[in-house]
Amino acid sequence: MLTLLSMFYYICLRRRSRSGTRGEALNSRRAVESGQRTALPVSPEVEQYAKEVLDFSSHYGSENSMSYTMWNLAGVPNVYPSSGDFTQTAVFRAYGTWWEQCASAPPRFRRTPRGFHSQDYIELAFEEPVYPMAVEVLETYYPGAIVQIQACNLNPFSQNTPADVRWEVLWSAEPTKVLTPQARQFSPAIRQISFPTNLLRLEINSSLQQYYTELDAVILRGLRERPILPLYKMPVIGVGDLSDSDEELADMAAAFRHGGDDEVDDGKPPNAGNGHFDRLPYELIQLILSHLTLRDLCRLAQSCKLLHQHCCDPLQYTQLSLQPYWARLSDASLGHLQSRCSLLQRLNLSWTGNRGALTPSGFTSFMKACGPSLVSLELSCCHFLTEACLEVISQTCPGLQELNLSSCDRLHPQAFTHISKLTRLRRLVLYRTKIEQTAILNILTFCTELRHLNLGSCVRIEDYDVVASMLSSRCYSLRSVDLWRCRNLTDRGLAELVSGCRMLEELDLGWCPTLQSSSGCFQHLARKLPRLRKLFLTANRTVCDADLEELAANCPSLQHLDILGRLCTSSLQYQWVDTLTVLMVGSSQGRDTGPPWSSSLGSWSLYLSFLVCPSLPLSVSVCVCLYHSLADCLSPCLNLSRSLSLHFCPSLSLFTSLFLSRPVSPSFYPYLSLFIILC
Repeated sequence: MLTLLSMFYYICLRRRSRSGTRGEALNSRRAVESGQRTALPVSPEVEQYAKEVLDFSSHYGSENSMSYTMWNLAGVPNVYPSSGDFTQTAVFRAYGTWWEQCASAPPRFRRTPRGFHSQDYIELAFEEPVYPMAVEVLETYYPGAIVQIQACNLNPFSQNTPADVRWEVLWSAEPTKVLTPQARQFSPAIRQISFPTNLLRLEINSSLQQYYTELDAVILRGLRERPILPLYKMPVIGVGDLSDSDEELADMAAAFRHGGDDEVDDGKPPNAGNGHFDRLPYELIQLILSHLTLRDLCRLAQSCKLLHQHCCDPLQYTQLSLQPYWARLSDASLGHLQSRCSLLQRLNLSWTGNRGALTPSGFTSFMKACGPSLVSLELSCCHFLTEACLEVISQTCPGLQELNLSSCDRLHPQAFTHISKLTRLRRLVLYRTKIEQTAILNILTFCTELRHLNLGSCVRIEDYDVVASMLSSRCYSLRSVDLWRCRNLTDRGLAELVSGCRMLEELDLGWCPTLQSSSGCFQHLARKLPRLRKLFLTANRTVCDADLEELAANCPSLQHLDILGRLCTSSLQYQWVDTLTVLMVGSSQGRDTGPPWSSSLGSWSLYLSFLVCPSLPLSVSVCVCLYHSLADCLSPCLNLSRSLSLHFCPSLSLFTSLFLSRPVSPSFYPYLSLFIILC
């Protein structure tokens, strides 16, 4: 009798746990899994701002200043609750989708999980480890780029390192587009974790943003002691919970089945266990499995011998992106994959291996086994790399054509000399590295097949004119050059570069203060580069109307032009309108000529910055761009998919009145009519 009652109670419990309408157990379980439980505080809540920025993937600012750099996220807010473009905020390097559409962008890796959206990241350390109850991010301009918040059990200020460094996701979502660029305090509902933390990681996706997302501060709220979770009441079980169920019967039958599929039934031959799946052609099964992510492929390999054979086929691992699994990747993981990657051609290890998860010995062992056929290698933000690692790459990857060392800022300058042995390189990214002039000249001497070169924010190169001269004499097939924030490139160096590299399609000269339009270097550039599609002259105050006219006349394929920060030197109030019209007509009849958001917003756009005529009481920096805010009223007459919008200096009341939908001063009406003249 007791046995029957026990079985009765057990069956009722199982039924109630599977029923969402007849009990509270499932609701309680879902609440536990989703992190929506109400914790009972046992100690006062601690509120703290980020103490230190530990690591990040990119930033808009310079390595030698604080403007627009990630280091601005440390400490109390500098700007919030004000909205606008401020130099005291943290800004990432890219936004929009056009960065991935340029000729210099690498092709996307296959098998990338659909739930992985991150493009940039930043890691922040706080003073005191707490059990997080809330995370608040103060966004001051174009919010909505944060897609994931993670916490780590490692205390960066402690000498005691845990045996197992764990990262737990507090919150994640898909990229969103916020309708307004105004400041906001972003505080998503986070899940509870089982350990205290003072190390947070924010991951960013700015593909839907129309301008740079700007962050001001991050607040971590939590408890010093682990919160006590409320006890859930045991549901009362009634006779009404008993009902026949095919699912229950199937479970019971499976529990008491003997012999399984190997039994002989009615004289039929025994089944191999794979149904009709093993009758499919080998190539067809391989094609089906090629659509699985790496995690699903490894799980499927454990199901049966047939699928294990298919899932371990080296043809399934010609492309391998381990960036989405950066938090769990270790030497053991690479060792497990090593036998499957004998035909590996493209490998992405970006963001992996930090804080001891990967060691140089584990990496070099994998490269020696899988590097001979490697063509593309992505190692962005891999801080475990050493000079020995680059030496092994140069020895074991003779056919390597693409190498990305972006933000590997802990590599010793001497390590980059080994890159010169990779003579077949076509794409080399050295953004934010410590490469020095001797090493880059050595690379350019031997790697003459380079198509794409990124030297953005490489502050240790002493003379960019010498580098430009070497590029013009050795790399005739160069398609793109990124010289973002190179501080010493002069007009002479630029003239040599464009004269020798006539096939250039992308040229980034943003924040190069030593270039002066008065020397005619920009007009010479326009005449020498007829294939130019993207040109960045960001923050160059000397760009004049004549430069724009030359670009319009000689660069019919121009799609992206960034002259943010240009000062209009014309003495006539509306002279810039004529230049704008010429540029519109000369830019390939409707192609995007504008800021990075132009490719995703409309059929044409232009990004200009200039000083409005002296009749205004204040010098107002205005940027004209195509944007959605006035589409309904202006797009019919402009025949554009987006309309004109103004971005003003954030300290001016005019900016506030326009973006906060307040009445504009009547003194601005004459200048507003100026934009309708563009029709």
